[in-house]
Amino acid sequence: MSTSQSPAPVLRIRNASLRRGDRTLWSGLDLDVAPGELVAVLGPSGSGKTTLLRAILGLEPLSSGSIETLGERVHRKGNRHVGYLPQSRPLTAETPMRGRDLVALGVNGHRFGLPLPSRRDRERVESLIDEVDARAFADQPVGVLSGGEQQRLRVGQALADDPRLLLCDEPLTSLDLANQQAVVRLIDAHRVGAQTGRRGEGGAGAGVLLVTHDINPVLSAVDRILYLANGRFTLGSPAEVLTSEVLSALYGTPVFVLRAGGRLVVVGAPDAEQGAHHHHELDHHHEDDA
Repeated sequence: MSTSQSPAPVLRIRNASLRRGDRTLWSGLDLDVAPGELVAVLGPSGSGKTTLLRAILGLEPLSSGSIETLGERVHRKGNRHVGYLPQSRPLTAETPMRGRDLVALGVNGHRFGLPLPSRRDRERVESLIDEVDARAFADQPVGVLSGGEQQRLRVGQALADDPRLLLCDEPLTSLDLANQQAVVRLIDAHRVGAQTGRRGEGGAGAGVLLVTHDINPVLSAVDRILYLANGRFTLGSPAEVLTSEVLSALYGTPVFVLRAGGRLVVVGAPDAEQGAHHHHELDHHHEDDA
């Protein structure tokens, strides 16, 4: 009788800890992200969400433990099959590039010296522009584009090498609801497309790790949630994690998960940096994470 083996995870974290001075951001973290899986990372400001992504990218050394991406230990040189999508930060009107130039940085920006795009590069840029539905503004200066249009181009840049692991750091910040939904659709299309063999190496699928303060726009696409708080963490499906009982145990104080107008709201969660209790909506935007 033949047995099918599960594909190897695109991200494997084992017993990972990261401390800053005498403060532990998180410790004992074990996490596998499977091909085609989307894991959302939640938690208050200062809980180490962005730091986790930096550690996966090889930019932040662990205090202990290990991280592997696509079967290799992480290193500062990075891995071209690991994509990164940052926060939506507006580019100024004086930025000297067109929309297509921003996408092209993902195709040939890793090369030393002045990039001389080949025909294959140009075709890849055109394909990415269509993929993120940016044809209408691809030749406009990026500084005159809306935040949503700029973020679509950044998605195209992040997908340039058909990443098998996509790391997203607050990709919906400052976007209106329509553009949030558009960016989520693009991220999810890459994950699902890879899973069905239209992307990635050998159709193995793309895993996604997405840091967000707002679970609501991505909730329908999320497989599991990693919730960081108070130097601790919990991991499970949205139904397992986003409960009053689980979050109260994680924070060590009464916390309530409510549904209001079809949205999830966490009430009474302590702020990681202030130590004071407050009403924390999962769609409330904070400043940059630690």
